[in-house]
Amino acid sequence: MNHFALTIIGRDHPGIVARVTKVLFDLGCNIADSSCTILGGQFAMILIISHPRFVSKESFGTAFDPIEKDGLSVFIRTLKPGGEAAPYLQGELCLISVYGSDKPGIVYPVVKELGDRQINITDLNTKLVGSPENPVYVMLIEAILPPDIPIEQIDEVMAELKGKLQVDITVRDITPVEL
Repeated sequence: MNHFALTIIGRDHPGIVARVTKVLFDLGCNIADSSCTILGGQFAMILIISHPRFVSKESFGTAFDPIEKDGLSVFIRTLKPGGEAAPYLQGELCLISVYGSDKPGIVYPVVKELGDRQINITDLNTKLVGSPENPVYVMLIEAILPPDIPIEQIDEVMAELKGKLQVDITVRDITPVEL
């Protein structure tokens, strides 16, 4: 079975998910994994899909033309075998929360510290909350700490950044517990 990464992005309006999934249903595709969100005024969705007979993005033909005529951009990428499966990432799952006044230069210093320690970011979201007069920047990072890096070490690193960036940063363990 061949797998594809399908990305759709464009100005948000109701019905995008229904129209895209109708195309996939009509083609006989299976949706293995998906994520959808609104970034600013743009709707973005990425899906891992499969089809028993399709071998390349050309196999989809003109199926997505109506979606593109609706002002959305469509990208299809053929995945190499195994590219559809989530890797098993060993380590402690943690959530890093960053809150502060909106200004340039918050994301990079935080993610650089994580990248320098080979910490895998599995999810990252940023939002502006508050009022137009007092916007508050919020960044939530879900990351997997390698077994040799305790959460206390990351907490210390983030405490140093907290002062430099003038933001509030918290680190907490969110590793699921088996019942």
